[in-house]
Amino acid sequence: MSRNQQPIVVVGSINIDLVSKAERIPVSGETVLATEFRTHLGGKGANQAVAIARLGYPVRMIGKVGDDSFGEKLRSGLQREGVDITAVGTVEDSSGVAVIVVSPEGDNIIIVTPGANSALRPPDLDVNAETIRGARLVLAQLETPMDTIEYLAELCEREGVPLMLDPAPSHALSPMVMRQISWFTPNETEAAFYAGGEKQESLEPTAERLLQQGLRGVVLKLGASGVYLRSQDGLKLYVPAFPVKAVDTTAAGDAFNGAFAVGLARGRSPAESARFAAAAAAVSVTRAGAQPSMPTSDEVDAVLAAAQT
Repeated sequence: MSRNQQPIVVVGSINIDLVSKAERIPVSGETVLATEFRTHLGGKGANQAVAIARLGYPVRMIGKVGDDSFGEKLRSGLQREGVDITAVGTVEDSSGVAVIVVSPEGDNIIIVTPGANSALRPPDLDVNAETIRGARLVLAQLETPMDTIEYLAELCEREGVPLMLDPAPSHALSPMVMRQISWFTPNETEAAFYAGGEKQESLEPTAERLLQQGLRGVVLKLGASGVYLRSQDGLKLYVPAFPVKAVDTTAAGDAFNGAFAVGLARGRSPAESARFAAAAAAVSVTRAGAQPSMPTSDEVDAVLAAAQT
């Protein structure tokens, strides 16, 4: 298999999102009537896998769902999008669930039950070692057990496969794991957590502190302000966001990560890949939902073409 045919492998979470919109967030002991309810396919891992598939690049998912009705819905949703789910296992547990209450102002409360995601363990990576070994690069997040992430980083390092880590939700990482990551993609809050301080007005000190921990490359995701890239080989680059009217920013970071991985997998430079990914994120925020908002390559190319006119 040539490098251009090697799939991207996503190791991560697969969730169902149960979203209620209410006039206000309830306080303890209070019942509030919701004005709207929606069920969405989600989970950072699954979102990123769908982003890659929508962009026309082969992608394989390694994860777990439960033996409930949600599990089958989650599997079929990934398969419908073109994600290879051969390595998505089913366990005797509930599927991962996020219960979300949203106010008209956009405030929310979220309760996440990891469920089957907690069953993704190092032995599952051993079973799928050949899949990881054959990957163009591997994407991971922190919604699965930490020992699994640590084992994945070690496996990718041993096999010479680049690892892109989206450190969400923030969780302490060992110095060894940090040195095994090719691209680290935090948002501003996560970057501050790993840099050991408050958000900085200047991006450079934060990026520098992250690189000093052994990371090979850092992509600071700044939302509507764009992204900032730094790498050990001297890359320093700010990529502005594309101006769009945002409808829903849910999973914009996942759209970015998936597209950035696709750009790199297709042989584009980090700078070109970041611009491609920023355009993908711009498309995603113009639509509601997580996986439904992921763009196609034609849509991303249209944003890039319009920006040049």
